[in-house]
Amino acid sequence: MAADRPAIRLTGLTKTFGAVNAVDGVDLDIAEGEFFSMLGPSGSGKTTVLRLIAGFEQPTSGTVSLFGQDVTERAPFDRDVNTVFQDYALFPHMSVLDNVAYGLRVRGMPRRERHALAREALATVRLEGYGDRKPGQLSGGQRQRVALARATVVRPKALLLDEPLGALDLKLREQMQVELKELQRELGITFIFVTHDQEEALTLSDRIAVFNEGRIEQLGSPAEIYDKPVSPFVAAFVGTSNILDDTLSRLVLGRGGIHSVRPEKMSIGREGTAIHTDREAAGVLAEVIYVGSSTRLIVDLDIGTRVTVLEQNDADRVGEDERGSRVQVGWDERDTVALAAGPVASDDLPPLTRPEPATR
Repeated sequence: MAADRPAIRLTGLTKTFGAVNAVDGVDLDIAEGEFFSMLGPSGSGKTTVLRLIAGFEQPTSGTVSLFGQDVTERAPFDRDVNTVFQDYALFPHMSVLDNVAYGLRVRGMPRRERHALAREALATVRLEGYGDRKPGQLSGGQRQRVALARATVVRPKALLLDEPLGALDLKLREQMQVELKELQRELGITFIFVTHDQEEALTLSDRIAVFNEGRIEQLGSPAEIYDKPVSPFVAAFVGTSNILDDTLSRLVLGRGGIHSVRPEKMSIGREGTAIHTDREAAGVLAEVIYVGSSTRLIVDLDIGTRVTVLEQNDADRVGEDERGSRVQVGWDERDTVALAAGPVASDDLPPLTRPEPATR
C-alpha cells in the first residue's frame, strides 16, 4: 500500500448535534489490513466517528476517504465497508444460511452461488452445519459469529465493528476476542473496532486511538498507550494509574509536573524492610483486596495521597490482617511517566485518582 493512500483517511472531521461537538476536528489515517480500535468512554465521539465512516451520519465539516476515494457524500450502500452492530441485527425469520447470504441476495447473485459462499463464510467462523437453524436457536457467541460471517461474505475492504462483544458474558467475550483476531488475520482486511473496554482494545489492536470529548487524546500501539500515556486522562482511563499532581511530584520526585506510575510497577514492604527502589514513600495500609492471581493493596501515603499497589500472590504476600500497619511503597525512576510539564489543579485529575487525605 502506498504511504499516501491509507485504507481510511479522516481529514478535519467534525460533527455537531446542536451545541454539542460530538466529533471535534479529527485527523486520522488507518492502514490497509490493520486492526484499529477506537477506545473511549460513553460520549467521547468514537461511535459517531464510526458512523461517519459507514455513512450513517453526514459530517458537519471535513472529509472521509476510503482507499483513495472521497466518499463523504456517498450513501452507506455505496461504500466498500460493512458494519457489525452490538445487537447483531439478524433476521429472526430467516435461517442462518439465508442471513449470511442476504447481502449477496441484494446484489442479485443466484441462489446456488450465494449459498455456496455463505457456507464458506460459516466455515470460516466455525459454524459448519448450522445453516438450517434460526438465530433464536443459537447462543450469543454463535449469533455474533453469524453476524461476522454475514458482514464478511461480501468481501468488504473494511469491516466496522460497533462494540460487537458488549452483550456477551466475560468468558465468552474473552474467547471471541481471540477468534476475532484470528479471523482478521485470516481475511487480511481492515478492522475498525469501537469499544469502551480497555483490556479488549489492548488485546485485539495493532493501534489504538483514545477518544476524549470528541478528540483523539492519544494514538499509538497498545504498548505505547499503556506504558507511555501522554495525559492524566489516558493514564487513568486505560488501566489503573497512580497519578501525582504537581505538588506531590515535587514532594516525591523533586520536580514539578504531573506523573503517573502503574500499580504493578510499585512494590510494597513492611516498615523497616528495605525494598531497594529508586523512590520510596511511607504510609498506612488502608485496604487489602484479593483478586486471585494478585492482591490489590491500597495505601494512604504520609504525603497526602492514596495509591494502589498490585502484588503477585506468593507465600510472603501482605495479608488482610495487616490493614492499618505502616508500610513502605517503592518504585524505580524508569517506571515514572511524565504526563505534563507544569502544574495542574487537582480538579483536572481523573476522579478516581484525585489525592485524598492520608489515614493516620
